[in-house]
Amino acid sequence: MKRCKWVSDDPLYVEYHDKEWGRPVRDDRHLFEMLILEGAQAGLSWITVLKKRARYKEVFFDFDVEKVAAMSDAELNIILLDAGVIRNRLKVYGTRKNALAVLELKKEQSLGDYLWSWVGGQQIVNSYERLSDVPASTPLSEKISKDLKKRGFTFVGPTIIYAFMQAVGMVNDHTTDCGVYGECG
Repeated sequence: MKRCKWVSDDPLYVEYHDKEWGRPVRDDRHLFEMLILEGAQAGLSWITVLKKRARYKEVFFDFDVEKVAAMSDAELNIILLDAGVIRNRLKVYGTRKNALAVLELKKEQSLGDYLWSWVGGQQIVNSYERLSDVPASTPLSEKISKDLKKRGFTFVGPTIIYAFMQAVGMVNDHTTDCGVYGECG
């Protein structure tokens, strides 16, 4: 099967591309997980994050927002010593900060409802033929980023948010020659 050109032959990458990337996600826990992982990826390759994903799930309580929001500085400092995660203090502490922001948001609406409202509840389906045509960010990702920052989120710049939108299927940016392009709508 032909795949998007960014996918290497690493089985973990292939599995992620074929079964997850670009498929619509509305579950709050999974959306929180992907928001954290996309932020952790800043400045790194996505395969690095994929290889550490299982450990992230362990140390951050399978991305249970309430449990992550309640984590102490001591717990976060222990995570900073764990080679199984990306040991960047701002990113690790940002996980708790984002959990607290999600809890505030949930007083108004679910994380899924909030995020999907930006696209009218429907996936944006693009039809790019080449990887080079896919943007790194869009005016919409800039708006979402600005609103998330206003709400207290961190590691949510426009490029991170666009990558997040692609990952959780708010946007289908599989190239038109990709074997799963039609499955992700």
